[in-house]
Amino acid sequence: MGIIIFIVLTGVAGFIGSNLAERLLREGHTVIGVDNFLTGSTANIDNLLRSPNFKFIEHNVIYPLAIEGPVDWVMHFASPASPPKYLSYPIETMRVNSEGTMHLLYLAKEKQAAFFLASTSEIYGNPTVHPQPESYYGNVNSVGARSCYNEGKRYAEAITYWMNRKYGIPVRVIRIFNTFGPKMDLHDGRVITNFINEIMSKQNLTIYGDGRQTRSFQYIDDLLEGIVRLMSTTYEQPVNLGNPEEVTILEVAQILKELMMSNAQLEFLPLPEDDPRRRKPDITISRTIMDWEPAISLHDALARTIHYYQGQYIH
Repeated sequence: MGIIIFIVLTGVAGFIGSNLAERLLREGHTVIGVDNFLTGSTANIDNLLRSPNFKFIEHNVIYPLAIEGPVDWVMHFASPASPPKYLSYPIETMRVNSEGTMHLLYLAKEKQAAFFLASTSEIYGNPTVHPQPESYYGNVNSVGARSCYNEGKRYAEAITYWMNRKYGIPVRVIRIFNTFGPKMDLHDGRVITNFINEIMSKQNLTIYGDGRQTRSFQYIDDLLEGIVRLMSTTYEQPVNLGNPEEVTILEVAQILKELMMSNAQLEFLPLPEDDPRRRKPDITISRTIMDWEPAISLHDALARTIHYYQGQYIH
């Protein structure tokens, strides 16, 4: 993206959206950030508001969004994304991924802009294929506890590609695997933030199930690099962005205990409904089309994240 572009970015007050806006602004682009603060934080955009190339619009994108002036990209990153958040707002989650996606696609059509959808590895459900390639259709419970999120994202992908087919809107779709780093809500209920919060609060570490279920964790900076690289390609099919280094929840807990010099005990609780047993991306496509793969090790990424939270939170 060598020239200055104008970007509408929804979910800008969220974890990924705010970090992405910072990256785009550093590269000299103009960003119109949109959020309604359902799960986002005003603190996440405080530094963005000081940039002359950033404009903020408080708006719920389940309703049409009016933008004046040119737009090169409409980037849809608005949605509750952690299980406690989307289970607290299940209807809102489905609507932002259905009605919200539709309205933003029509905005892209009106502005003759490209459309970028942040989808999720959750569309694979509790996978029976391992690792998960983009060609895998998934194993999803359409009426289960997580359906508001994974089915919402599956619909978002479907309408994105039908608008692409019917109207020729250029599209990019990423399926984001577990990502963490600065600006993530410490109380959002995800694995790494849960553990860090519990260690900082001198609590037991909560392990759901036996802790042997796996995840593939990537640092936010690696994800941002993948997003920017994909924008510079013409590839329009879904792309996994995640770390193929597969670790168990127990292993993550142990690394964090060592990094934070904690002797916290483990407390085991029942596994939530439809919680995936294994999660690992096949990133052959991202390696092939944009020479991308995660560059930051899990150990270094956790150390950076701990440092951020220790500077931000006092218990």
